[in-house]
Amino acid sequence: MDIDYRLAFDLAPVGLILSRNRVIVDCNRHVCEMFGASRELLIGASFQVLYPSAIEFERTGSRIAPILNRSGTYADDRIMKRANGETFWCHVTGRTLTQSTPHEAGIWSFEDLSSRRPVKAELTAREREVAAHLMDGLTSKEIGKALSISHRTVEIYRARLMRKYKASNTGDLVHRLMAGG
Repeated sequence: MDIDYRLAFDLAPVGLILSRNRVIVDCNRHVCEMFGASRELLIGASFQVLYPSAIEFERTGSRIAPILNRSGTYADDRIMKRANGETFWCHVTGRTLTQSTPHEAGIWSFEDLSSRRPVKAELTAREREVAAHLMDGLTSKEIGKALSISHRTVEIYRARLMRKYKASNTGDLVHRLMAGG
């Protein structure tokens, strides 16, 4: 039996994007539905259109390049942005097709986590990054190293997150972040 790979790509149960140099070369229907954008709008667009801010797009690209270069794959949970401006938690997994130049070509999957983890509080770009690392179980020192900031700065952002989510401790904060508030 012959498999129609184009149909399989288009009907996959997760969002799929093929990229070159962080530009969308192709995407499936699920991506269009998840981000609320037409295929025509996404094809040829920079991945930046999927991020809440240009800063997060740049920081994420810089952070994941050495990991892709080393292992060829990368995955995390992060806040992304729909075409209407709404933010949502998304699980992103990627594989570079050119490990020595990781952003040159890749395939990325996107899973909308908003039904399990809605975004409840308005967060800054840095708060979103710290929150994502907290949910991965990283310490302030590990987060500081990952984000190239001091662990004391991380603790300031953690305190802001605790106030916004009305959390009594870090465990409670992580629970509230995972539950969406």
